[in-house]
Amino acid sequence: MKLYSIIQKRAVLGSLRQSQNNNRNHFKKIASALALIGLSVTMSAQEEPIDSLEGEKVVLDEVLVQGVRATKEFPITFSDLDKVEIAPRNLGQDIPILMNFMPAVVTTSDAGAGIGYTSIRVRGSDATRVNVTINGIPYNDAESQGTFWVNMPDFASSTESLQLQRGVGTSTNGAGAFGASLNMLTDAFSEEAYARISSSVGSFNTLRSNVKFSTGLMNDHVEFSGRLSRITSDGYVDRASSELDGYFLQGVYNDDNTLVKALLFGGHEITYQAWNGITADQLVNDRTYNSAGEYTDDDGNIQYYENEVDNYKQDHFQLHWYETWNAAWNTHLAVHYTRGRGFFEQYREDDDFATYGLEPLTVNGELVETTDLIRRRWLDNDFYGAIFSATYNNENLELIMGGGYNEYKGDHFGEIIWAEFASNSEIRDRYYDDNSTKTDFNVYTKANYRLTDQWSLFGDLQYRGVTYQANGEDTGLVDDTFNFFNPKAGITFDLNRNNNFYFSYARANREPNRNDYENGSPKPEKLNDFELGWRYVSPSFQLNTNVYYMRYKDQLVLTGELNDVGAPLRSNVGDSYRLGLEIDANVRLSRTFQWRPNIALSDNRNIDFFFERDGVLQNLGNTRIAYSPRLIAGNILSYQPNANLQVSVLSKFVGEQYMGNIDSDNSLLDSYTQTDFNVQYTINMNSFVKSIEISGLVNNIFDADIVSNGYFFTFNDDFSNPGTVTTVEGAGYYPQAGINFLVGATINF
Repeated sequence: MKLYSIIQKRAVLGSLRQSQNNNRNHFKKIASALALIGLSVTMSAQEEPIDSLEGEKVVLDEVLVQGVRATKEFPITFSDLDKVEIAPRNLGQDIPILMNFMPAVVTTSDAGAGIGYTSIRVRGSDATRVNVTINGIPYNDAESQGTFWVNMPDFASSTESLQLQRGVGTSTNGAGAFGASLNMLTDAFSEEAYARISSSVGSFNTLRSNVKFSTGLMNDHVEFSGRLSRITSDGYVDRASSELDGYFLQGVYNDDNTLVKALLFGGHEITYQAWNGITADQLVNDRTYNSAGEYTDDDGNIQYYENEVDNYKQDHFQLHWYETWNAAWNTHLAVHYTRGRGFFEQYREDDDFATYGLEPLTVNGELVETTDLIRRRWLDNDFYGAIFSATYNNENLELIMGGGYNEYKGDHFGEIIWAEFASNSEIRDRYYDDNSTKTDFNVYTKANYRLTDQWSLFGDLQYRGVTYQANGEDTGLVDDTFNFFNPKAGITFDLNRNNNFYFSYARANREPNRNDYENGSPKPEKLNDFELGWRYVSPSFQLNTNVYYMRYKDQLVLTGELNDVGAPLRSNVGDSYRLGLEIDANVRLSRTFQWRPNIALSDNRNIDFFFERDGVLQNLGNTRIAYSPRLIAGNILSYQPNANLQVSVLSKFVGEQYMGNIDSDNSLLDSYTQTDFNVQYTINMNSFVKSIEISGLVNNIFDADIVSNGYFFTFNDDFSNPGTVTTVEGAGYYPQAGINFLVGATINF
């Protein structure tokens, strides 16, 4: 059997299931499953057989995401992270932070401590270009295309595994990937009942508590499980507090050929804003300063509004039906619904009446046209749809046909809840009231065909149709339709049991997001992605290396500027490219030591970039793309003398990067190195309590001054010296915490 043959393993498992129960009435089983689950909504996974070739567990639930995940049979560049690797560091920080040491990944946190608003970049591409699916269901916000992990607190505690595909990757549901695809699989079900209590505490008054439970398989077919979580933290930055409540409920019906899962998960976040950043001087003298909510009272004293917060709830429902029809065919059908609602509350000092449609008024004989006020900017949205896939396997061919339809409806409106001078307003008057609708339809067919024992061909064709309508004051009137054809092709060569080579080409197209329309009429962007890779696998040494060339047309690049709610702005830049080399390895140094290094080298350029400086349009040549460091390196060294103790040292180096596209020294973020220390110890018990797991994490043990994110802006000053135009540059920075810690314990019953 070939070293990389996941397909064969699935076929064998399917044959076994078929031989056990080939003549059952499938639809009868489905009806029974839905009746058992009823109004309870949950999710599960199946028992995990051992893959004797690679010594890893094969989660049978991964059939739910096989339409969007890659295996080593595919000419796709990817990395996997499972719950065993996540667990020692899972003490309350968000998923992007837990992914920090994966290849070509850069993470950051607004509050500076990895809790609250966090984000990720892959190959220099921000979160709007990282396509995220949860069990194959799109997670990216339909309008902004971003991912807001703050809306799902402690979700890592319900994650079975995740796969990060760098580059275009394989066809998936949701928005097209331009930097990477992140495919997440939620908890596998347990055959045995359990209960688990976890708690962790740490710097900045951080506290995380959760409870998990499972009924185990009842009558060999039905399981219910769930999780409740609460996380609070003051944050490293002043007042950057977080109050996060999360939940995850799951139910499953399973027999030899049928798997039905229902899930309900989500959260409620109240997060004090910290997206203003700080100046270069404050970076030196006052790293934790936060201007959000700052105002001056009537006596001239600086005050801070106590409720300058995001307050947002988001609930997700998923229902999955997976069916094995025979040894060759299986299908997956899922429906989903996401409900989101909440607001950003803000104190505004001396705002113009005209901004809110208010009339000037006379107070004590003086004309008043400005007022202090408190406003809420609301988002109330619904996202729903369905996805499907059918998979055919035989000895030489894996064929997957699938697609999905998703629809988004969002209301955007603003309310005044208090004003010093109310003019003609009433409480909760709406000063804007916009709505938007987006539909996304896609179908794909992909196949991996084994020509010989050594050669395999891969093909992937996707059609994606998108419509977007909006009527916002910031976006203007939008009524756009996009039709995209995204072909992919590749070849894989197995030199022997240890060496695997691949080459692939992928074409991707992507529509603008809502914020892009603030800069005018943006064009959709196009990408041609070439990937050349080599994988080496042996019992003590695994190596993945790849070279990529990503050529963009009309790429929407970050300008470095922010809009009035802290969202980054982008603009089309004509031609650009990313050229890079990525290497990651897993080395078993001895029975007790394991080393996992990775490095990413890249050159990222805008071609013939034009910029107007001091009123004169200039060709700056090939400038570096914003937020794209040339060097990113990660390293994990682990010591495990026995099954109960694991000690790891983790390090990350991120090279210098520009925050704009004009190679200005004022936009430069310095390189930095972060080193963390992690320990986990398990105490086994032979009583009502099965075990106690104790974990500790010290972040940034060398107390380095880390600035992982920022923004850069320019404006033309034509008023200081009439008749002349001077380009003025400015920047803001987001410092990360110095040395800080988290320690926790999990009690397993």
